[in-house]
Amino acid sequence: MDYQQDLMAEFDREAARTRKMLAAIPDGADLAYKPHEKSMPLGRLAGHLSDMTGEFGMTILTTDKIDLPADHKWNPYIPESKAALLERFDGALPATRKQLAATTPEKWDQNWQFIFGGQTFVDGPRHQVFRDMVMNHMVHHRAQVGVYIRLLGGALPGTYGPSADGM
Repeated sequence: MDYQQDLMAEFDREAARTRKMLAAIPDGADLAYKPHEKSMPLGRLAGHLSDMTGEFGMTILTTDKIDLPADHKWNPYIPESKAALLERFDGALPATRKQLAATTPEKWDQNWQFIFGGQTFVDGPRHQVFRDMVMNHMVHHRAQVGVYIRLLGGALPGTYGPSADGM
């Protein structure tokens, strides 16, 4: 089995499923909507999801670590509209996919770390970090967006088959 080709095919499938879910956010939805006080607002969650196939995916593929000081202030991407979100998502995919294809077996086996304030949160081979922090993370947050869409009265697209909404 060619792991590289298999991972690229999976990335393409999951990115397409994620794009369908983001496109299903109801037009005009309040991007500040939160189903619970501890939940992320819809816009922040959707923006975070767009980073899985964009900036964060590229960072894992092109650097050896992220090392942020404890006082680092993260400014998450929060889209102004669904159109802006989809434009960002679509715009980032080609570069990430190209980098994914260019990643060598030796690079996949190299260690990758995420360190924040001197504490290591992620430390493992790049192939495992990419699978956990991009692929699995994307699926996880995509499911959350699906819950938000349902609570907002929107129709859900099928992801691994048809949905109850016939999409």
